[in-house]
Amino acid sequence: MPGTQLDRPVFANSRGGFRDPSNTSRDIRVARGPAAMEWLTSHNYRKTTATVMDGAGFSARQVADQLGHARVSMTQDNYMGRRVANPAATALDAAFRDAAEGENHG
Repeated sequence: MPGTQLDRPVFANSRGGFRDPSNTSRDIRVARGPAAMEWLTSHNYRKTTATVMDGAGFSARQVADQLGHARVSMTQDNYMGRRVANPAATALDAAFRDAAEGENHG
């Protein structure tokens, strides 16, 4: 298996070079469709990557490196959970769970 080649694109343009970001954004919009997935953006993929890595125990530095952030604080502030016990969140989760269960049984 060849080594990692960070200077080459994963999805190349027709000449083997890097794609124009606006063309890539357009292709993502077309792929996700006009209605059901219109909320989906490339930021969602980045957030999901950070969430999975955070949950798997990777350090903030490792997550920042994966996302290409120079400042770990930017990654922590915008992409990673605070891991603070929040009684309000627990109460909201319980309320929504109870409401959903009531709909499923009613």
